[in-house]
Amino acid sequence: MAPGSGYFQVDPQGNLVVPVALAERFGLRPGARVRFDEGPNGLLLRRPVGQLARVYVEPTTQCNLECHICIRHAWNEPQGRMSDTTFHSTLEGLRSFRPMPLVFFGGFGEPLTHPDIFHMIREVKELGAVVELITNGTLLDEGTVQALLESELDTLWVSVDGAADCGHTGAGAAAELDGVLNNLHRLQLHKSRLGRKLPQVGLAFVAMAGNVAEFPELLQWALRHRIKKFSISNVLPHIAELKEQILFRRSLYNIDYGAEVQLPRLDGDESTLKLIHTVLREDAVPRFEEQASERRRDSCPFVQKGSVSIRWDGEVSPCLPLLHTHESYLGDRRRRIEAFSVGSLAALSLKELWDDPAYVSLRTRLLEFDFSPCSWCNSCDFPDSNREDCFGSPAPACGGCLWAQGFIRCP
Repeated sequence: MAPGSGYFQVDPQGNLVVPVALAERFGLRPGARVRFDEGPNGLLLRRPVGQLARVYVEPTTQCNLECHICIRHAWNEPQGRMSDTTFHSTLEGLRSFRPMPLVFFGGFGEPLTHPDIFHMIREVKELGAVVELITNGTLLDEGTVQALLESELDTLWVSVDGAADCGHTGAGAAAELDGVLNNLHRLQLHKSRLGRKLPQVGLAFVAMAGNVAEFPELLQWALRHRIKKFSISNVLPHIAELKEQILFRRSLYNIDYGAEVQLPRLDGDESTLKLIHTVLREDAVPRFEEQASERRRDSCPFVQKGSVSIRWDGEVSPCLPLLHTHESYLGDRRRRIEAFSVGSLAALSLKELWDDPAYVSLRTRLLEFDFSPCSWCNSCDFPDSNREDCFGSPAPACGGCLWAQGFIRCP
């Protein structure tokens, strides 16, 4: 049986019988409430909101760079890093879940600036978890590369935004990008010499008007260096000048596509790219296969992943965007996004917070996503914050969330 495929059986009573291993992996326990989305040829089952599958851990909000596109410039908070006590509480919380969730070291800082980051990776790996980490790539010197290899990190995501507008101050952007690519080349060489498969390397690219033309060359470089994971996001416009860099202004206001165009598999050449461009220009959405979409628009990607986010000080949030109060633009409107915490690891365990009925109810609401359509309506004062909306939703009101509309993505 190929990975990700197989058969369910229907018993004589008409009940769907799910293999035990698959049920365990996706939290399909007796009594679980499972959402489904209907496609043209089948059903897509969503993981129950009771299953924790991914934990984002923010080791620090400190960074060795000062990028003007960084969201850290959109808030007024003291910088900090996770203490031994908070990390110990995180470890104890992880032990309460089976199967063990994936742990992603990231957030809004550079994880490699935390002095204990490699110890943290090894401690989580000893629990049996898959571990990923995202970095800006500038600190991947010989010693750091060796430490990463010894830590047995599963995936290293590197944020590479191109030389035209990578947003860094100080050294020239082109020289800095060359340095990051040289660091990645070093890492891949060390893996090859030692016969290591880990860590896998992924590139996270924030696409803007000023750098999007550079991506084809970056993609070619990455493929030559055996890098095959890519995550592309739009930029979050938290300052006025970034409004001119977004690549989704038209999509923001034409979110209800007028048609769906089913496409066969195509060669990626000039003529087929023109075909796809024409489809998009006419407010139609291209579909390359007749299958249920993995992800719906108007849906919380963090809840669909079964994730939770832990801030450096132990505050626990439903998603990365709600870890910190910040401001950004929705169209031409400046919005204030208030941080939202479901509790602190200093007071309750991760298991207690995850199972709290109020948090379960919030995840259910986020999965159903019954919020006002702020992201494309944007015509009253409600979108100016996430405290409430015109549907009467309590905080957090996520109708204006760009992550939920697929504009912004996290690995």
